[in-house]
Amino acid sequence: MAYWLFKSEPNTWSFDDQLAKGDEGEGWDGVRNYQAGNNMKAMEIGDLGFFYHSVIEKRIVGIVRVTEKWHLDPTDPTGRFGMVTVVAVKEVVKPVTLAEIKNEPLLENFALVRQSRLSVVPVLQDEWGILLNMSNSVI
Repeated sequence: MAYWLFKSEPNTWSFDDQLAKGDEGEGWDGVRNYQAGNNMKAMEIGDLGFFYHSVIEKRIVGIVRVTEKWHLDPTDPTGRFGMVTVVAVKEVVKPVTLAEIKNEPLLENFALVRQSRLSVVPVLQDEWGILLNMSNSVI
């Protein structure tokens, strides 16, 4: 199993929106960066990810699971970009802010910190455990 972080502007698509989709989940569409797209191409069904509210909030707010592997994104008229489908697993007990992440020395190489503009980034297993602990959550 691999771990990921999915960034979304909460006024566009929030974790509450994701929760409302229930077991149907939602396609993670609109990603037009090749590196973020390649991250999605590497995903397998069952992989877990943090749901991160970007822009104003800048914090991890939930956990999602990949339920459908990479497939073409119907919002892309060129047919070059794809998406995965994710379902909400649960809210984290305590949201983890970007400031808290940056203040944790063990996360200094975390992709969210190093490649802050990417909308989908990998999370190493050790980083996943640290972030789960910081959020007071278990999975």
